[in-house]
Amino acid sequence: MSDGVRCMWMRGGTSKGGYFLADDLPADRDAFLLRVMGSPDLRQIDGMGGADPLTSKVAVVTRSEREGVDVDYLFLQVFVDQPIVTDAQNCGNILAGVGPFAIERGLVAAEGDETPVAIFMENTGQVAVARVATPGGAVRYDGEAQIDGVPGSAAAVPIAFKETAGSSCGALLPTGNVVDEVEGVAVTMIDNGMPCVVIRAADLGLVGDEAPEDLEGNVALRETLEAIRLACGPLMNLGDVAETSVPKMTMVSAPRDGGAIATRTFIPHRCHKTIGVLGAVSVATACLIEGSVAYDLAARGQGAERSLSIEHPTGEMTVVATLDEEGTVSEAALLRTARKLMDGEVFA
Repeated sequence: MSDGVRCMWMRGGTSKGGYFLADDLPADRDAFLLRVMGSPDLRQIDGMGGADPLTSKVAVVTRSEREGVDVDYLFLQVFVDQPIVTDAQNCGNILAGVGPFAIERGLVAAEGDETPVAIFMENTGQVAVARVATPGGAVRYDGEAQIDGVPGSAAAVPIAFKETAGSSCGALLPTGNVVDEVEGVAVTMIDNGMPCVVIRAADLGLVGDEAPEDLEGNVALRETLEAIRLACGPLMNLGDVAETSVPKMTMVSAPRDGGAIATRTFIPHRCHKTIGVLGAVSVATACLIEGSVAYDLAARGQGAERSLSIEHPTGEMTVVATLDEEGTVSEAALLRTARKLMDGEVFA
């Protein structure tokens, strides 16, 4: 198309992508977004994508008509190497930019030094509340908060999630079991905001601290993980997942740097350089469920509020989990940051 479409390009957490108002997108949305990103092409050379699933993402935002909610947010994953645009999952990293974007676009009025933005996540029907720094009535992006996987520092964007259990699969443990055997491997299938298949790295012949590039280069491992993933899809009430980006495949091992657990995650065919926000919530939850494949490996802490540091290839992500009287995770909170990179028009 020859006409430009209004768009803001932002880094949200450890991801990056285009943020659009729903009304600004054309009727042929998916075809448009594929062109914008330059997919399908491993380099995405003819588009804005960065040749990685983490930089080929889209947020579609609109003013909400739901009581107690400010904006609705639809996350779209644009595949790099296939002509696919999917809404099968949330993205908690891109979520970090939704609050600032909503304020910048006038959907939410700034309130003093910090503005809470209640966000309905259309993909899974859950609500998150992000707190955005707004000194002087404008979004502030610079600050002192640091998150692993992002150089430098920025303004903190704390995000709280509630009632995310079973948001995609219908239940925290979709099969009703803490552990199942799939393709001869013990797995914990869990969904606390992100459908994940958690597997002990050792059960796949791995140490658990391998570099993402080495894991991606292990063809036999990738084939095994995909066979397990395809088998888990129907068991997790996700149906045929051959062309979707869920469930995520997370291999866990004992922590190495003082955290709660060490992870390596496929998303699903590339190895994540960090770990997704809601993926971290699901893995942290698995660490707290007795009998799960992660339970005996994890340093779980004590008390009704647990801070679990989820180690990943480039650092860690801390999940603060609040447990109810039955020991079930009732709320999870994380710290993210975001930065506006470009505001203007994008062409397809």
